[in-house]
Amino acid sequence: MNKPTTDELKVEQTHSKTYETLEEVVRAGAKKMLRAALEAEVEGYIQTHQGERDKKGHALVVRNGHSQERTIHCGAGTLKVKAPRIHDQRVDQRFTSKILPPYLRRSPRLETAVPVLYLRGLSTGDFQPALSALLGEEAVAGFSASTVTRLLTIWQEEYRGWRKRSLAGKRYIYIWADGLYFNVRLGDDGRSACLVIIGVTPEGRKEVVTIEDGYRESTASWATVLRDLKRRGLPAPKLAVADGALGFWAALRQVYPEADEQRCWVHKMGNVLDKLPKRLQPRAKAQLREIMRAPTRQAALEEIDRFAAEFQAKYPKAVETLTKDQDTLLTFFNYPAAHWIHLRTTNAVESPFATVKQRMKKTRGAGSRDAGLAMAFKLLLQAEERWRRVNSPHLVALVQAGVKFPDGETKVLPDMSAQDSSEVVNVHEDAAFV
Repeated sequence: MNKPTTDELKVEQTHSKTYETLEEVVRAGAKKMLRAALEAEVEGYIQTHQGERDKKGHALVVRNGHSQERTIHCGAGTLKVKAPRIHDQRVDQRFTSKILPPYLRRSPRLETAVPVLYLRGLSTGDFQPALSALLGEEAVAGFSASTVTRLLTIWQEEYRGWRKRSLAGKRYIYIWADGLYFNVRLGDDGRSACLVIIGVTPEGRKEVVTIEDGYRESTASWATVLRDLKRRGLPAPKLAVADGALGFWAALRQVYPEADEQRCWVHKMGNVLDKLPKRLQPRAKAQLREIMRAPTRQAALEEIDRFAAEFQAKYPKAVETLTKDQDTLLTFFNYPAAHWIHLRTTNAVESPFATVKQRMKKTRGAGSRDAGLAMAFKLLLQAEERWRRVNSPHLVALVQAGVKFPDGETKVLPDMSAQDSSEVVNVHEDAAFV
């Protein structure tokens, strides 16, 4: 192999120096933008409260220098930052930066990557090279196996506190329930599951209700989860959405018998198509979608009759799989049409975990089941921050109030008094402007 010439060496050194300079420019620019953003945040907070004074006329909210310098690990590299401080003398008030929360030491990208990699079966010693490949060397400087271990411990403590929180005063109008099976990070037993429930508040926001250990989504496991929610003060939802797992439905009828039931259409379509030859599946799938997307319950029933007429003679099991649950498949027609897209499937639970479900190949090491559940908890709560509210969120309050929605249209309960009816109408009209 020919040795590089002197000129080639000079070019290589120049490129290396340029690269280092670019890295420095990126870090300097990131630090400058972060400092400017923090200053703007503080200035905005002070201006908002500048009219609040004590008895002597002194401002209650003022600047208070800068905090001690701390190191932040992010995609731009390692930054050293002194955040501006505020002295807030108002009772029970305290300024907390949303850009740079207290004790933050690493980018949220790192916080998100750690639980994903853990649930994929990566050992703690492999985290740094994996994160370096994903985010760059500078982003994970100082991020060692011991750092991962500390994070696991912290998140397990957070999870233990969260799962014991009081639910008194909380209300979820809709809930989605599903059992998720991860790679190997919930133990060696393939029958172990992570039981997850996500709910919709009266304001239309989606929140994580519970994440618990389970055994094959059995009735006993789901009943334990639901009884715990009830014990902590959670009332029954109006509607529960889940797949055909009999364990959940049996448990729901024991603990919250007043809740309506909606079967997941995606799971049901898969079960029906499994009973048909591949050559017929595209046509059958299109017909099943026509049922699911029908504008009224009657139209859906007519589509079911058409499906049965076509497939009953040769494929009775496919028809039986569909018709045996047709009532609970069509429950969503009793709720606002704007919410149908949310209520027909359990996608609200499955989407956040699409990348870490059991479809992945098995990797070495069973890992810690407690840590695995804590990672699932961390992933869901991180995803929760990005969830949008359900469509027409003001209608959720009407569902809670007892308003009926035959075929998706608003209809006041017949036993409501005239005053109650007018109040519901007013709520509906006012909420339309939200």
